[in-house]
Amino acid sequence: MSGRRNIVLTGFMGSGKSAVGHLVAEHLARRFVDMDDVLTRRLGMPISEVFGRLGEPFFRQQESALCRELAREEGLVVATGGGALVDRANREALSAGGILICLDASFEVLWQRVGHAEDRPMLAAPDRRAHMDELLRHRQPAYAEVPHHVDTSLVSVEQVAEQVVEIAGNAERVQERCLGVRHPGGFYPIFITRGGLGAAGIYLRSRCVPRSSAVVTDETVGALYGDSLWQGLTQFGFEPSLFVFPAGEPHKTLVTLESVVSRMVAAGLARDCAVVALGGGVVGDTAGLVAVLYMRGVPFAQVPTNVLAMVDSSVGGKVAVDLPAGKNLVGAFKQPELVLIDINSLESLPAEERGAGLAEAVKAGVIGDPVLFAMLERGAYDLAEVVERALRVKIALVEADPYERSERALLNLGHTFAHAYEKLSRYELRHGDAVAVGIILAARLAVARGLAPEELPRRIAGCLRRLGLPTGPPEADPESVIAAMQADKKKRAGRLRFVLPVAIGDVRVFDDVSEEGLRLLLGKQPAVSFQQSASSLPRPLVAES
Repeated sequence: MSGRRNIVLTGFMGSGKSAVGHLVAEHLARRFVDMDDVLTRRLGMPISEVFGRLGEPFFRQQESALCRELAREEGLVVATGGGALVDRANREALSAGGILICLDASFEVLWQRVGHAEDRPMLAAPDRRAHMDELLRHRQPAYAEVPHHVDTSLVSVEQVAEQVVEIAGNAERVQERCLGVRHPGGFYPIFITRGGLGAAGIYLRSRCVPRSSAVVTDETVGALYGDSLWQGLTQFGFEPSLFVFPAGEPHKTLVTLESVVSRMVAAGLARDCAVVALGGGVVGDTAGLVAVLYMRGVPFAQVPTNVLAMVDSSVGGKVAVDLPAGKNLVGAFKQPELVLIDINSLESLPAEERGAGLAEAVKAGVIGDPVLFAMLERGAYDLAEVVERALRVKIALVEADPYERSERALLNLGHTFAHAYEKLSRYELRHGDAVAVGIILAARLAVARGLAPEELPRRIAGCLRRLGLPTGPPEADPESVIAAMQADKKKRAGRLRFVLPVAIGDVRVFDDVSEEGLRLLLGKQPAVSFQQSASSLPRPLVAES
C-alpha cells in the first residue's frame, strides 16, 4: 500500500487497538503512535494519576490537542484512547487526512479482557460491570459514526490486522472520501469512491450488513454493473441473489414491488438478509420499499449508479413507488446502512442521462451552494467534487429535518412542476429534465411575484443550457398541468406548496400561489423540444487544480 493517509484505530477499551495497531504498523512499515502512551510520557504520570490529580476535563483537552497534532502528519498508524473520538471535533480532525476504523467486540468479551484491570480509570466505580456497560452504551453512538468497523470478538489479532490493512489499502486505491448522515435512529456513511463497486463487500462488511443479500436492480443497470457488484460481494464472503425488473419509471409500481418480494421468498431469503439497491432512483426507491416490507423490515444498502441517485435519491431515507394518480404516493422512510458511490459508474452513462442527473446538482447549488452552482455554470467541474458538494447540501437539510416537516421541504425546489409534467408524459420524460423545467418555472414564478430579480431565471437557464438540459416546459395545456399538481403529496391543507428561489443560495417555501397565477405563468411559456441528440450534450470538464 503506497498511500500516506493515517490509519486511525479507535474503539472501546479492550477492543485491541494497541495490539492490532502494532501489527498493522509492522506490516506496512509505518510509525505506530499509541495516543495514551504519548500523553503518559508528556504529562509525566500514568493516565489514572492524571484523572485523579488533574481531572478528566484536563486530560480530554490534552487528548484533543494531540488529535489536532497527529492530523497534520501522514503515514502513521494511530491507536486512540477509548474516549478520544467520542468528541466529534476529534473525529473530524483525524478523518480529514486519515482512514478511521473502529474495533468492536461484544460486552462480554470486553469485560473478560479489561473488566478487572486496575489501570483503567474510567472503570473506577463501586459496580465496575454496570459502570462499564453504561459507559459503552454512552459511547456507542459516537463509535457508530466511524466509517469502518471490524469485530474483534471471535478472531485473532492477526486476522483483525489483515482486515485493517485490507480496508486501508482499498480506501487508498479507490480514493475514498466519506460523508455521513445523522438521523433519529443512528448514522450511516456515504462512501464516495472511484472503483468501490469492485470492493463492495469491504464496505458492507464494515457496516455489519448481513452476508445473505438480495441485489435489486433493473435490466439496464444489471447488464452494466451486475457482474462487478457480484464479484465485489462474493470475493469477501457475501452470498448475493440477483433480482431484476424492467427499467424505467413506469415500472416503479406495486406490481414490481410484489414481484421482487415474491421472488425473494421463493429464493429462500430469511429475515437475516439485506437488500442492496444497484441503480438509479427508480431502483433505490423500489428496493428501499422492499426492505421496509420484507419480513417486517431488513437492512438496506444503496449503490447508486447515476448522478441523480448519487446526489439526491439515495440519501435521506425516502422510499416509495408510484400509483396511476401520482408519483411516490405509497412509501415510507427507510434509512440505509450505507451508501456506496462509485464515480466510475458514470463513465458508461449516455451524455443525456448524465446531464439529466446534473439537474439535481444544479438544484443543490441554487438551494445552498453558490460555489457549486458557479462551477456548473462555467462548465468546469470534476464529477466527484460535484457529487460531494451536492450531497453536503442535502445532508444538512435531512439532518435538520429527517421527516420532511420543515427545512427539508426546500429540497423540493422545482419538483411540484416536475412531477406534474412527468405524470402528463406518462413518465416518459426523464426526471432530471423535469426537474430542470421545474427549477426554471420556479425562478420565473419568483420573478412574477416580485421576489427575485429578472436576471435569476436567465442565469439558471444559462447553466442548464450548458449542461444540455431543457430551459422550458414541454407542450401542455396549463389546466392539465394544474390538475396534475393536485395529486402532489407535498400539498398541505389542500394547498400546493412551491419552493421559490430568491437568489442563488436562498430559497423559500410558499403555499399562497393561486391557480390564476399559475395559469398566467404557464400560459406564457413557449413549448420546447426534448429531442436533443446525445452528441450535442457537453461532457464534464475537470477543473484545474
